[in-house]
Amino acid sequence: MTSLGDPAVREFLSTGTRTGMLGFTASDGRPLIAPVWFVLDERTSGDGGADLRIAFNTGADTAKGRALQRDPRVVLCVDLPEPPYAFVQVQGRVQISDDLDEVRRIATAAGGRYMGADRAEEFGARNGVPGELVVWIEPTKVIASLDVSA
Repeated sequence: MTSLGDPAVREFLSTGTRTGMLGFTASDGRPLIAPVWFVLDERTSGDGGADLRIAFNTGADTAKGRALQRDPRVVLCVDLPEPPYAFVQVQGRVQISDDLDEVRRIATAAGGRYMGADRAEEFGARNGVPGELVVWIEPTKVIASLDVSA
């Protein structure tokens, strides 16, 4: 097992515009998967160190938003679908906030990553609005295979 702090894992998750596939549970118990734009978000931990979390936005009244508010258990898988083939799987529990400053901060960061720095503010303004949530995945287990073809 590894961690988000592992430099190779951090680089893999931060490089390019790979979309994360978020697994969560429907109200009737069915497993569901949805793509998400995500960023790594660093926060200061209680001991003065830094913790990394996965962060993304979703609507509070979407199927995904309702499911995550009901059941915080999730898994996110990010893959590289070409040689050398690779993936990182992050299992964990979510923390959710509707604080507009945080929602907009993450929406702006994700917009910059996926649409380019020149459009970051545009996407932050569009997606950092009332009714949107910021979701952080607090990792409980991280699995990485960064060269599957080796």
